[in-house]
Amino acid sequence: MKKRYIILGILTVAVISVLGLIGMVLKNIKVDNFKPAAVIFVIDSSASNQKELPEQKKLVRQICNTLDPEDQVKIIRVSEDAYLIYEGAPFNGSNIEKVMNEFTKYDSKDYGTAYGTGLTKAFNYSVQMKKNGYLPAIVVIGDLENEGAAEKQLNWDKLPKDVQKVQQTAPDFAMMFLYAHPSKLDKVKETLYPVLGERKLLISTKQNCDKAIREFLHLLDR
Repeated sequence: MKKRYIILGILTVAVISVLGLIGMVLKNIKVDNFKPAAVIFVIDSSASNQKELPEQKKLVRQICNTLDPEDQVKIIRVSEDAYLIYEGAPFNGSNIEKVMNEFTKYDSKDYGTAYGTGLTKAFNYSVQMKKNGYLPAIVVIGDLENEGAAEKQLNWDKLPKDVQKVQQTAPDFAMMFLYAHPSKLDKVKETLYPVLGERKLLISTKQNCDKAIREFLHLLDR
């Protein structure tokens, strides 16, 4: 009988030790919360933004180079009209550079900034990409000037409602505005802060873009 108790005690200690080891292993295992991102760039190639455009295109490449291979990128060019010029992997740097160089060239016949049309496309893509399992985010790069046909311009009164519609499908939706004048960025803050909040709305002049991009990438867990 005594021997049986000793064996039982040894088995109990062994079981407790094994359970303890399993607990430590499980505690140290990190749950993979990786979510592929869909970053949609809206880049201004209008006459008023041509001076800053070379640096802004480098900025697009910089952000793309930091994204994950599983992420997706779309680039919408905005001038007198707005249309998609690239969609695909972020690491396809040579193709991204080629399409930006080709379709953001200055054209004296192009007058206006169709930010409204461009953002409508970007919002629609954001909803689609969320349904496909991506974390959507829009990066607007340009001076945010309203010029040209009124129906294509950015409607500041309608903008918060458009963002809220995206949030119904994508609560984790985020936006970043870069390179505009502080007065325009202040308008963005006043308009979208009540909707997106501090964390999911990033703004920056060209002088502080690096900090904003780091925060943006952190927001995407990159």
